[in-house]
Amino acid sequence: MLLNQSEKPDSRHYVILAMAWAGWLFDFYDLMLLSFLVVPIQRELGIAEDSMSLVLGASLAATAVGGLLFGWLADRYGRRPVLSATILTYSIGAFCCGLSPDLWMLLVFRVVTGLGVGGEWATGQTLVGETFPAKTRARYAALMQTGAPAGIALATLVGTFAEPRFEQVFGHAWGWRVCFFVSVLPALLVIFIRRSMSESDVWQEWQQHPDRSESSGDEFLTLLKSDPVSRRLFLFCLVLALTDMSAYWFTYIWMPSYLLKQLKFSLTTSGAWMLVTQLGGVIGYASFGVLADWKGRRIAYMLYSVLWAVGLFSVTLFWAQIAAFPQFALFCMFVIGVGTGNFSGYGPIFSELFTTRVRNTAMGTAFNLARGVQFFTPMIITWMATHVSSGGEADLGLGISIGAFFALFTGLWIWTLPETRGTQILAAEVVRPKE
Repeated sequence: MLLNQSEKPDSRHYVILAMAWAGWLFDFYDLMLLSFLVVPIQRELGIAEDSMSLVLGASLAATAVGGLLFGWLADRYGRRPVLSATILTYSIGAFCCGLSPDLWMLLVFRVVTGLGVGGEWATGQTLVGETFPAKTRARYAALMQTGAPAGIALATLVGTFAEPRFEQVFGHAWGWRVCFFVSVLPALLVIFIRRSMSESDVWQEWQQHPDRSESSGDEFLTLLKSDPVSRRLFLFCLVLALTDMSAYWFTYIWMPSYLLKQLKFSLTTSGAWMLVTQLGGVIGYASFGVLADWKGRRIAYMLYSVLWAVGLFSVTLFWAQIAAFPQFALFCMFVIGVGTGNFSGYGPIFSELFTTRVRNTAMGTAFNLARGVQFFTPMIITWMATHVSSGGEADLGLGISIGAFFALFTGLWIWTLPETRGTQILAAEVVRPKE
């Protein structure tokens, strides 16, 4: 009997969930840490804002390559070894960022970090999707997804509160570097993965399936060329990921600088507001799975997308109207976090749409191509802040507010995909219930 046919999860499921969750937490921590260290890095290395936008964007662009590469490797060689490889890659890349003597070496090491980051999510979500029972798949995939806001919260703590302490202890030029040095610690997860975590038995069964012997190594491209239904599903999933990923990175990549530079918050206050947002994220990510298992993936996705847009519009375009009510403004930041819980839908939806032979590749490609395109996001926000300003002053909020429009679009686009709640995942096929 496959793990996903169990009546309820057991210790094997929980080990898989814990390792995938921890990998995703540190994945997002390493990706977001740079956003909280922009000011000391610019000061120390003399990097201009447009050049820093290039570094921020390069990390995201590299995730597209990482998603393609590690997704293919996971479909060919297994989920467990590739999960370990992605964690090692982004941990080593983060550590090396602390050694950067100039802009260009920082750029190279951020690309290495992005490669590992790009491969981790799809591998972890594929493991969860293939091993947990159908009736509870969304809620456990959502629990894994809470690693993202937890990772941002950890990046907030390290970048906002620990970095000044590191400067006091190690010297003015070393604070941000030590933040990157300690970021190698997630590599220790690999020891636990190799010792304690089971491989996906759906993937193992697929290795013995008669159709597997006909595999040529380019199943994904072949499938897209020969099967119009799969091609349509993948392209629709890619649009979903692209628009939602745009909403996310327009929201967050310059948000710490927006709070500090434009709204004139203190470092402590801006850090606290970011933590409130991530508290909302943890609640949103976790609750999404419960609603998605109860009412369906699509309606949950739409509701959370609308919440996100309302919160983001409030703290950007309508900041002048709500600034006099700081408690309400802080609540809007919390709502943004809750709304980003729609990302919990990716794991179960994508797992339930694609077969085992291409699942990891399809998930990793769609998710990370969409994230890779965000290379342009920080530069667009910077350009808008400079050239489409209000009152002659740079307005980061105007660029960030674009994320709300993307959030609304993605809440509508989800209805182009079939409802997948209750889908059975087998070695060679997925069996969706009739709508």
